[in-house]
Amino acid sequence: MEDNCRRDQEEVMSEVHLGCPPNLHGSHLSHFSFPFPPPSNEGTLLNAREITLDEDGDLVLDRQSKPSSKCRMTIQHNITSTIPSVGLQVWRAELVLADFVLHTLFTMNILDGIIALELGAGTGLVGILLARVAKTVFLTDHGDDILNNCAMNVHLNAEIFENHQTSVYVRQLDWNKSWPPSDGPDELRSQESYKFSWTPSEVEEAEKASLLFAADVIYSDDLTDALFNTLKILMAQGSTKVLYLALEKRYNFSLDDLDVIANGYSRFQSYLRDAEECRHLENGLLPRFVGKQIDLADIPQYVREYDRQESVEIWQIKYLSSDPAY
Repeated sequence: MEDNCRRDQEEVMSEVHLGCPPNLHGSHLSHFSFPFPPPSNEGTLLNAREITLDEDGDLVLDRQSKPSSKCRMTIQHNITSTIPSVGLQVWRAELVLADFVLHTLFTMNILDGIIALELGAGTGLVGILLARVAKTVFLTDHGDDILNNCAMNVHLNAEIFENHQTSVYVRQLDWNKSWPPSDGPDELRSQESYKFSWTPSEVEEAEKASLLFAADVIYSDDLTDALFNTLKILMAQGSTKVLYLALEKRYNFSLDDLDVIANGYSRFQSYLRDAEECRHLENGLLPRFVGKQIDLADIPQYVREYDRQESVEIWQIKYLSSDPAY
């Protein structure tokens, strides 16, 4: 217990913040720039060369032919933090997931009008990008400081999505308390955190989310267990859901294993099965999480303010609850 307390008080620093003043305490503003496809304009007339029909005769719109505009995002964050407060920093996996979202926006229309939920949203960078085209975005995390900082970033970047009229909610979600989040009175809850509590209608809407996102939430076995316990319930509710999870494998020497390991990664992989394996599982062995790694070679680096490393991965994760034919 004492070792865990000591570890929780250790100061850590994201590689993204290298070069920032090391003695700068408190919050700091960083700017991230990237190309962004302009909002869809349903009133725009298409000429004959731009019209493409699918096999059912429906109109297909290809964003790749659209010019892009420059987008500048301002993110408030800390330069360093304790481990329980790492959501106050910007991490490499968060920016890789932002690249994935941007690439999806440029190449497909699947994010238009969706309900999305980000788990462990931290600074909210990915969710704010999604708000450009989504109908509703829930940015969830745990802790008043992190949630207040996330809400500030939503405010700082509201112009990104103000013309789209997206509903953006910053909400408390403690994975150790699972899903659905409590909306009743809690004597242990601070007055400050009440503004991040859920209403029953918000819980109902969040369960309709089709896409979930998470970045840099895999770094301890306990946290990984809590995450998947929440996912097991959340992904079985409402509409079919797909999770895109970005992580960075950080290698440290473990006294327990007497080896250099990536903390949390083995436990993370223990929850996943591939689609081929699930085809041969009997119903009695379900439910299962089905995972497929995204090839980052296919994802251009749109966000310039970081150094992408081979240690970063993105996984597409689905929850198979009843039908093994996948």
